Order: sequence, then structure tokens, then C-alpha cells
Amino acid sequence: MMPLVIMNMGERCTIYKIGGKEETKKFLESLGFVTGGTVTVISEAGGNLIVDVKGTRIAIGRDMAAKIMVQ
Repeated sequence: MMPLVIMNMGERCTIYKIGGKEETKKFLESLGFVTGGTVTVISEAGGNLIVDVKGTRIAIGRDMAAKIMVQ
């Protein structure tokens, strides 16, 4: 298990756990980051990660990505 922020580009992984405050968890869940879901890192731009979640590309900051634990 490791944070999403250190995954390699193009690597598909499964979301294991979402950390942080309850409001942060709810925000990430509203974007599609749910336990058991898959996420793929597309690229990194300006300190943000571009990821694919449920067929949608989303940009999230490194601080948010560090709260998403994947395997």
C-alpha cells in the first residue's frame, strides 16, 4: 500500500483507503475516488496529478493525492 502521489504514470491501481478529514473524504468520493475503485495516473502538470477515475480525467493536487492510498 502506498500513496497515489508516488505511483508511476500509466500505472493502474486500486484505491485501498482515503485518509484525511471527513470533508476531504466526502469531496474525493464525490469526484469518484471510492474504496475498491481503480485509478490511473495519466500525467503530472504544475505539481498536480492528472488521473483517470471512472473514465473521467481529474486534476488533483499533490496534497490530496497523498491522502489516497492505493495498491
